[in-house]
Amino acid sequence: MVAAALGAAAWAWLHAPLPMGSEPLELAIEPGTPPRSIARDIERAGVRVDARLLFAWFRLSGKVREIRAGNYEIPPGTTPLTLLDKLVRGEESLRSLTLVEGWTFRQVRAALAREELRRDSAGLDDAAIMQQLGRPGVPPEGRFFPDTYAYAKGSSDLAVLRRALHAMDRHLEAAWAQRSADTPLKSADEALILASIVEKETGQAADRGQIAGVFVNRLRAGMLLQTDPTVIYGLGEKFDGNLRKRDLQADTPWNTYTRAGLPPTPIAMPGKAALMAAVQPQATRALYFVARGDGSSHFSATLDEHNRAVQRYQLQKK
Repeated sequence: MVAAALGAAAWAWLHAPLPMGSEPLELAIEPGTPPRSIARDIERAGVRVDARLLFAWFRLSGKVREIRAGNYEIPPGTTPLTLLDKLVRGEESLRSLTLVEGWTFRQVRAALAREELRRDSAGLDDAAIMQQLGRPGVPPEGRFFPDTYAYAKGSSDLAVLRRALHAMDRHLEAAWAQRSADTPLKSADEALILASIVEKETGQAADRGQIAGVFVNRLRAGMLLQTDPTVIYGLGEKFDGNLRKRDLQADTPWNTYTRAGLPPTPIAMPGKAALMAAVQPQATRALYFVARGDGSSHFSATLDEHNRAVQRYQLQKK
C-alpha cells in the first residue's frame, strides 16, 4: 500500500505543472554543467521546486547524461516530465534575425549587435571578420544572403554570419549556373556586383529585369554605368542624403560616373530576384532609366528621349 501510494504521488508530481510565475522563464545550460547544477539553475531561474527533488528525477529517469547544453525557455504549464524531455531533445528557445535586401555590411553588423547573440565579432574590423569566416582578403560587402535566420540566445554572431555567407555562396552559384549565354559578365563575382546595383536601383519589382537589362546593354556598349547608388556607397559617411553634382564628379573606386565598368565590390546585399535579374536580364533596347517618383522607372533607348523623361519626372517637380 505504501509503495503504491508513493508511486501514485510520484506519477502525479511528474505530470503536474511546476510552480512558477505567469511568464516564461529562461534557462541557460553551459557545456559541461553537471546535472546537479542544472537542477539548481532551474530553481534559480524561478521554478519553485526543490532542486534536490528535480535532480533525483533526472537520475531515476536514466537520461541524466543526455541533457544537452543550450538556451531554453520554460513556459508556464511545464511539468517535470516535459521539462526533462525538452532538455534531452535540445529544444532550445530560438530567436530570429532578418537581414534585409539592400543592406550594407555596416547595417548587418549593427543589426547583429542588437540581437541576443554572443558578440564574438566585437573589436574585429571587417577584414578580421572575414578571416574568422575563412575568407581572408575577401571584402564582406554583399557576401551575405538576405534572409531570416533562427538562432539560440547566446550563440555566436559569427555563426549567424557564417550561415548567411554560405547561403549566398549557394544562391550565387545557382544563379551563375543559369546565366544567359551572351552575358558580358565574366565571373560569378561580377554577377554579385551587378546584382547589388540592381537591388539598390529597383523601386518596383516589375522593373528589376529591365533595370538589369539597361546595365548589361551599357556594359556591352562600353558606356559608363552612371548609377547613383554606387556614388553614394563610395561617399560612405560623407553622404548627407543629398546627392550633388560635385559628388558625381568626386572620384572614388565606386563612382561609376568617373570610372568605367563595374565597381570593385558589391555595394549591398542582393536578394535572389536581383541575382537572377543580373544573370538573366530582360531583353530591352533601353540604355537609360529615370525614377518616376512613384517607385517605378521610365526607360529610354535614346539620350533625347531620356532627357525628355528627366524633364518630365524630375526637373518639373523641383
